[in-house]
Amino acid sequence: MGLMTTMRQIAAASWLNITNLPQRWISSIVAIIGIAGVVMVTVGLLSIAAGFRAAMTEKSRADLMIILRASATGELDSGFNQQDLQAIEMAPGLARNGNTALLSPELFAIVDVPRKSSGTVANVPLRGVRPIALDVRGNVQIVAGRMFRPGLNEVVVGLGARENFEGLTLGTVLQWGSNEWTVVGIMSSEGGVPDSEIWADLAVVQTAYRRGNFFSTLRARLTSPDALGEFKDAMTTDPRLNVTVKPEREFYAEQSAFLAVFVTTIGVFVGGLMGLGAIFGAVNTMYNAVASRIREIATLRALGFGAFAVVTSVLLEALLLGLIGGLIGAALAYVIFNGFQVATLNWNSFSQVSFGFAVTPQLLQTGIIFALAIGLIGGILPGIRAARIPITTALREL
Repeated sequence: MGLMTTMRQIAAASWLNITNLPQRWISSIVAIIGIAGVVMVTVGLLSIAAGFRAAMTEKSRADLMIILRASATGELDSGFNQQDLQAIEMAPGLARNGNTALLSPELFAIVDVPRKSSGTVANVPLRGVRPIALDVRGNVQIVAGRMFRPGLNEVVVGLGARENFEGLTLGTVLQWGSNEWTVVGIMSSEGGVPDSEIWADLAVVQTAYRRGNFFSTLRARLTSPDALGEFKDAMTTDPRLNVTVKPEREFYAEQSAFLAVFVTTIGVFVGGLMGLGAIFGAVNTMYNAVASRIREIATLRALGFGAFAVVTSVLLEALLLGLIGGLIGAALAYVIFNGFQVATLNWNSFSQVSFGFAVTPQLLQTGIIFALAIGLIGGILPGIRAARIPITTALREL
């Protein structure tokens, strides 16, 4: 049998299967709904990790560096003084705005703020900065209200923090310890880490937390990402300094690795279990399809259709059901989950990170491929059974 003949047989048998789908619409819809549910849940779970990873890494500038004390594991246990700052300001590769180095000394602290969803208290980052922090980061903008004024107990709040926690709206007066703070502005970094934070004047935070002239870390913008080597060499070889320099993206990628891997593992596990159920549903649907078409299949075989053409036609029908279910599931996942705002704990800093679920094109593609795999696996055994039906036995039912 030639290739063209086989292809014509596959096309004819597949068309016959598809035109007969309305006769089996109940079982077909059940299979489609099952596959769509699997894809929706799997993509939704994986979008948590994608959104967290995007917030922690993708929104940061490539030329933005974080400087920590060499022995520090994070911002909470890092520390510098004014002499360190003066030494770092002279480093080569550091970008400048006129005579001002784009270098932001910052004090990282944690404050208690109730969640909107449950009312339970959560740790929210309070970052003491100077106004130059906006220029250093470059992607943070005040979208409502204004920037805090130096020397006053005023704060600006990230969009994500405002969405997830109580009382972080313009004009609200907050009580942390013995100090009162007024929310005067809302800032956005387009989904980056600052969206999870509260910013206040560095000198005020230092006084409130009795830190003197000390701060936790520095953010430095370089002339270009390629200047990292020169800048890092100058930092690590200066005998006055004992620092670690790394791109902020790399720093946050390390901090987000645990949660991203954990959520991805959960998503794959849950998706796998649901996928097994969907496979059984697809197998049942295709077995019913074969059983209801025994006479048609036997007639095709008697007319000279090969077993390969019959098996392939059944598999193509199963793939079609999988594709429809996958497209529906992917669309539902995008509508329901994409951009959904949550906050979770960053285990490295023991503070909350606000982020939105990210249903990326890659995740949608993965979900559709997963649906096709379910359909393919679900159609293999019914397809083999269809090809092995004895022609004479089946024709007796005519």
